[in-house]
Amino acid sequence: MITYTSVHVKTFINESWLERSGMPVHPESLTLFWASIVSIFSLGGLLGTMASGYFTTKFGKKKCLLGTNLIMLSGAVIMGFSKVANSFELILAGRFLCGISTSICVLLHPQYVGEISPKKLRGFANSTASIFWSLGKVLGQVMGQREFLGNASLWPLLLASHGVTALLQLLTLPFFPESPPHLFLSKGDEEGCRKAMKTLWGRGPHQVELDDLRKQQSALWSTKSVLEVMKDPALRRQLYILFLLAVTLQLTGIHTIYSYTFEVLQTVGFDDDHIPALSLGISLSELLSAVFCSVIIERFGRRVLLWGGYGLMATVLAAVTLTISLQHSSSWMPYCSLALIFCFVICFGAGPAGAGASVRMEIFDQSSRSSSLRDQWILKLDRILLDRNGVSICRGTHSSVQLPHLHWALSTFPQSLFTSSCRRPRGNRSSKSEKSLINSNFKKKQALGSENEIHRRPCALHQAMMEPSGIRRSEELCR
Repeated sequence: MITYTSVHVKTFINESWLERSGMPVHPESLTLFWASIVSIFSLGGLLGTMASGYFTTKFGKKKCLLGTNLIMLSGAVIMGFSKVANSFELILAGRFLCGISTSICVLLHPQYVGEISPKKLRGFANSTASIFWSLGKVLGQVMGQREFLGNASLWPLLLASHGVTALLQLLTLPFFPESPPHLFLSKGDEEGCRKAMKTLWGRGPHQVELDDLRKQQSALWSTKSVLEVMKDPALRRQLYILFLLAVTLQLTGIHTIYSYTFEVLQTVGFDDDHIPALSLGISLSELLSAVFCSVIIERFGRRVLLWGGYGLMATVLAAVTLTISLQHSSSWMPYCSLALIFCFVICFGAGPAGAGASVRMEIFDQSSRSSSLRDQWILKLDRILLDRNGVSICRGTHSSVQLPHLHWALSTFPQSLFTSSCRRPRGNRSSKSEKSLINSNFKKKQALGSENEIHRRPCALHQAMMEPSGIRRSEELCR
């Protein structure tokens, strides 16, 4: 939505600056203000991601989602009154609050949906996160058309329109239970866990699910902190995969296409009158591809979708670099660039968007999931840098446009090859994938014992301490 208000927000900044100082704002300062409005969303996302693990562990996923909806509503109201108050600083504050709320929701959505879903539907449920992200973009771009809210008089309502969905979730989410794994493992409330299972999955014994939770509980000492997760050798390969997926996502250039759609299409060679419809078409293509990904993810697995998606995206970006350099040689060359941009977004939606969210959710257990996802906050710095430099990249000369496209293409494809080392968790096979990852982590430490001994030792020690002769047995196990 921020893309559709770019012209109106820049005009508003210029007018408010002229009213305050008596002179128009300098073009470079205007570009700086606009880049700050775009990138401060990522700065809020950085802080929100850092705090998400702590609040999730302490309050649970449901309460955290309710709290983030309140933050989102506050940001929407602040941006909605920015024009009335004649202050573009309110847009900065509102975008910052929305960044905090969005980052927490992005991390909690796949966790909460995955934990309340049956095992056979868990992969599909995790991939729905990308569907709703794409749906939100489509709705924002539909409302951003000039016929609706994308005009000079109603653009503040467009910036505040996301508050409607936050209000809707705030009113409906209290009727849903907390996730059963959180109730059982974090709160120790077995009766509440049974009640939540009956509410979510229907009446039944659900003994298999409870047995799985008991097995996880016997292997857990407590919820791990970020530092403990990073030091744990059993989670080293999972952290490599997590950071690899996050860094690859930042370097693909997909955020630049979304944040600066108008500038990208102008660089390709299209008129301003055609850009809103083309931008809507790009978001619709991502939505359809995300739905397609949710259908095929259980059939092909996560690794195939990640490897194939990133490989195709790198190839398409290399082709875009070529078509931009040749766009003045023929009248139909801009249409080739547009078709490649559509292909790029489709490859992203059908592969990394859905499969990446599912992998990040499934390769960690309950004790380390929140803290491991918290580790991604460092990678938000890359997004901030990309957002702040995006205007100069997209508005520069053709050579300055070719360079980042070539950089993203060359950096994405090698990382997609490394992604092929990720195991393929399918539905309820995530435990098998976790065991194979642990085997990989400990394959060079055979002198310390097999993987099963390492994995069971804390559990056996805990059981020994609970028995009458626990102290003596625990000493024997430690030796």
